[in-house]
Amino acid sequence: MSIFPVRLSLRLDWSEMDMFGHINNVSYFKYIQASRVNYWERIGINSDFKSASAGPLLLSTGCRFIKPLVYPGNITVQASVTYIKNTSFGIKHQLLNDDGELAAEAEDVIVMYDYNKNEKIPVPVDMRKLIEELEQKTY
Repeated sequence: MSIFPVRLSLRLDWSEMDMFGHINNVSYFKYIQASRVNYWERIGINSDFKSASAGPLLLSTGCRFIKPLVYPGNITVQASVTYIKNTSFGIKHQLLNDDGELAAEAEDVIVMYDYNKNEKIPVPVDMRKLIEELEQKTY
């Protein structure tokens, strides 16, 4: 299995370019967000939130820009969980251009959060198992 089990294909839009003719850095964070949510959907976090009012909260994100992206084009954003702690986990993203070249790398830190109590909660055992199954490894 690939080290990035979750992939998302996205079309670059003309409106995302800046005055220098490449995709603006802000758009990269939109792609990373789409990748993050795509990963969450694959492990069922969305349905858990609706039933328990508990779910993920983005603690931090960062991006290292490697190659400019330009319109027209498409990208593939791939994601993998890099670690799971007691109340948090990390997701690494790679943005690949049409030629499969690495355009950017990003890392998120996600904390599990009870929105009714306004406090962190442990990563649910069921969610950990789903991630481990998807990633084909134990954390």
